[in-house]
Amino acid sequence: MLAVIETGSKQYIVEKGQTLEVELLHAEKSTVEFKPLMIIDGENIKVGKPIVDGAIVKAEIAPEVVKGKKVVILHYKAKKRQSVKTGHRQKYSSITITDIKA
Repeated sequence: MLAVIETGSKQYIVEKGQTLEVELLHAEKSTVEFKPLMIIDGENIKVGKPIVDGAIVKAEIAPEVVKGKKVVILHYKAKKRQSVKTGHRQKYSSITITDIKA
């Protein structure tokens, strides 16, 4: 069974037992529930408007925070001898899908 969930303004196709990295979740509990946008169960497809009624996807959040690759930003002004170099590292939460209920 597959489901499409939305978190961090991104959509993911997930199945039970899958581990993925999503935008940082500030949850007090170690589990989180998502309302799916679509559920695919073999031949049956349920599409929500905007979510599927009565369906839920449960996931477990890993306690550690994962850091992504460093992105280097360089601001340069020609003929002025001016350049500024900065960087950014996005933080992610690692979640494992534990259950999909239609």
